[in-house]
Amino acid sequence: MARARQTSESLEVAFVLALSGGLMDAYSYLARGKVFANAQTGNMLLLGIALADGRLDQALRYLLPVLSFALGISVTQVLSMRLKERRLPLMSHWRQIALLLEIVLLGVVAFVPEESNALANTLTSLACGIQVQAFRKIHGRPFATTMCIGNLRSGTHALIAYLHAGRLEQLRSAGLYYATIGSFVVGAIVGGRLIEKSGLLAILGCPVLLLVALGLMGIDRERRERRGQAMGEAQKRVY
Repeated sequence: MARARQTSESLEVAFVLALSGGLMDAYSYLARGKVFANAQTGNMLLLGIALADGRLDQALRYLLPVLSFALGISVTQVLSMRLKERRLPLMSHWRQIALLLEIVLLGVVAFVPEESNALANTLTSLACGIQVQAFRKIHGRPFATTMCIGNLRSGTHALIAYLHAGRLEQLRSAGLYYATIGSFVVGAIVGGRLIEKSGLLAILGCPVLLLVALGLMGIDRERRERRGQAMGEAQKRVY
């Protein structure tokens, strides 16, 4: 029998996380000095332009989020490996721990003053790095909730494969990727509206969404546990 899907592969969780990813990028760009929280390619481009112009202060403004994003990935990977090595009961909950850390970081960002935008963007990119490393698959397919280029490539590849071979599974894959992209865009739209109304506090929309994701992961876990108990009881009756 096929293994039950992991909580990190829930469609609902993926779409909520993509909403949060879009909101984070809109927030860092629109409210925190036109720096990207997720799109580190954009930051690297702007870093190169600043260095070419000899503007070292501006270069640092774009370099810090890149380094912080990488740190978020590293922290999450170490967290995962350490818990698995020690075989702790928390091992199966490490993604929830990562989300809680992300919620705390983004909550702090909301109260960082405008004159400290560099710190706010560094913390936001740290949270993004945590999220992108903790949630990398949806129904066994590689995907991202904080950026779109990989999803666009994979979705378009699956769509062309479907048009060529006509396999329904390929069309489903394309739909999943495009839906995740759509969620990201909606998150950016929501972020823009929240910034207009709430200013720097708009980032608090992300912790709310991440709490929803945590709740969905808990519901999925309970469902799997009940399913496992039911299967165990059925096997006992058989034997």
